[in-house]
Amino acid sequence: MRAAALAAALIGTALVVSGCGSGIPAGTNPPQAEPVSDVGATATAESSPVVSAEVAEASLFEAAAADDAEGVREALAQGASIDARGEEGRTPLVAATKANAVAAAIALIDAGADVNAKDDMHDSAFLYAGAEGLNEILARTLAHGADVLSTNRFGGTALIPASEHGYGETVRMLVAAGVPVNHVNDPGWTALLEAVVYGDGSARYVDVVTQLLDAGADPTIRDADGSTALDHARKLGQREVAELLRASLGAGAN
Repeated sequence: MRAAALAAALIGTALVVSGCGSGIPAGTNPPQAEPVSDVGATATAESSPVVSAEVAEASLFEAAAADDAEGVREALAQGASIDARGEEGRTPLVAATKANAVAAAIALIDAGADVNAKDDMHDSAFLYAGAEGLNEILARTLAHGADVLSTNRFGGTALIPASEHGYGETVRMLVAAGVPVNHVNDPGWTALLEAVVYGDGSARYVDVVTQLLDAGADPTIRDADGSTALDHARKLGQREVAELLRASLGAGAN
């Protein structure tokens, strides 16, 4: 009897000691840990939704046309192809340029858009910006590898339509960039000829003609009908332009 009682006492002591070590009463189950909430991961996933390439590209074109530079960057981050093709074969950059969306165009160029990619009308961002006097975009294309020898659907350089429109500052930029001044387009016109034929002899066209002559434009080049820029200036009554051309031809010109 005494031995049995001693054994029972020893077993009870062991059970108490075991419970004290874990702080949990013997014979009870430990509390289960609460699951950790992944709130941060959920918020991140919601703030950067995964979209398809088609949706991202549609967003990119929309942002480009709307001059939304931040939207452009977001669409690119979502996986939109920077040189994707849309309506009329336009890239997002060409679309932005034709909308004169300066901020969007600059965002695209800085992100690596091809400034020489042409649409179905053979307009690139460089060619269109030069033709239309969009000088902020033009400057960015020139700084990012614009092909100054590229030609439009008429076989002309950017300098020819810029001269036609009398965009003096644009002409200055294109000449400085190395666009050939004596290039002849498919209809047979040079920048000098178009500045006279399509100009009105006003101060801005006098400026353009002066710039072209100073850059080495050849006044003896004739159009498809055999007429020179001086012939056209006389016919159109552009006296100051005619005087500039006559002076450039030398004393023998009449």
